[in-house]
Amino acid sequence: MRNEDLIPAEEICIRYKVERKFVSSLNESGIIEIVRIEETEYVHCDHLAELEKMMRLHHELDINLEGLEAINHLLGQIKQLQRDNIRLKNRLGLYE
Repeated sequence: MRNEDLIPAEEICIRYKVERKFVSSLNESGIIEIVRIEETEYVHCDHLAELEKMMRLHHELDINLEGLEAINHLLGQIKQLQRDNIRLKNRLGLYE
């Protein structure tokens, strides 16, 4: 993990106008990962898309943290099923 790919959590809160507690809650629930270097907390740029998605769901649809956790879990299952489907189609293609 390169330090250039890390964004300070405080900067994210300022730019997205979101409370620090919300970002911490997403970290505690496992939706995003916060990296602590010395006294500063950072979010890896790979987690920004998840953070933005969860922020939109929370603010626009008023979904609470437990709902966000459930949605995140279900989206993960969908991605896994899609990967499995592609893998099985590829295997089936070998026999056709």
